[in-house]
Amino acid sequence: MLSHNVDFVAWRQTQQDAVERALERWVRADAPAGLGDAMRYAVLDGGKRLRPLLVLATAEAVGGQSQAAMRAACAVELIHAYSLVHDDMPCMDNDVLRRGKPTVHVQFGQAQALLAGDALQALAFELLVPGDRTVADVMSARLCRLLALSAGADGMAGGQAVDLASVGVALDLPSLEAMHRRKTGALLQASVTMGAATGDVSRDTHASLAAFGACVGLAFQVVDDILDVTADSTTLGKTAGKDAAADKPTFVSLMGLTEAQAYAERVLDQAHDALRRSGLSHLHTLHALADWVGRRAS
Repeated sequence: MLSHNVDFVAWRQTQQDAVERALERWVRADAPAGLGDAMRYAVLDGGKRLRPLLVLATAEAVGGQSQAAMRAACAVELIHAYSLVHDDMPCMDNDVLRRGKPTVHVQFGQAQALLAGDALQALAFELLVPGDRTVADVMSARLCRLLALSAGADGMAGGQAVDLASVGVALDLPSLEAMHRRKTGALLQASVTMGAATGDVSRDTHASLAAFGACVGLAFQVVDDILDVTADSTTLGKTAGKDAAADKPTFVSLMGLTEAQAYAERVLDQAHDALRRSGLSHLHTLHALADWVGRRAS
């Protein structure tokens, strides 16, 4: 087990470094009127890169096309980054701290933050359709569709709308799960299915990987809710306790801390079960990523 842990940590660091280099190259500083500076501030030198790691690990598991996988990995991270820029703005969550530094609208102003988020979203799809045709047209189209579905009204944006509408509302468990399967889970699930789309998998394997991604997404949010009440802002790199202060429904407010922790473990077990049903052989990294999500401290 120790050897496996060491292997995973080494793999994770190698892939995080590769993603950082690719983002550094693709998110250029020369956008007009300082927009590039705001975009790079939002993306570079911060975050766990969980979504790119899920793309890359899944692509490895299915024998996917490596260039397409890296583009998909960075595209998912750009969508995630744009969503954080917009979510932190005063019209939504009104947060001043992200990844241990001032949020983009604090650093650059609200208008520039809005434009930086817009530009990052557009760049995500540009990466998936390279002009040099290093990614086949059919694969590009499929990757774009998966990403768009996860980010739009039936995914992340829709979940955020429900989240804003639910302040002060006591949601039941199915409603809370449904909100977070969109707001947080959809993009994490897409990270897995986009990785799978860089290879050639059966319908049953794709379904198992999609179920795995959905469980990882839900586990991530439950742990996020737990950390919001158990960790401090320095550890988290963002404002701790803000959900309770804003009277937002969370898994902890619904269940209590102990039951929320047990629930996270159950969802994590479901993720591992889904992986085992996939029929794939090289799954150690995906199992390790799921454990990293479900047992993280920040």
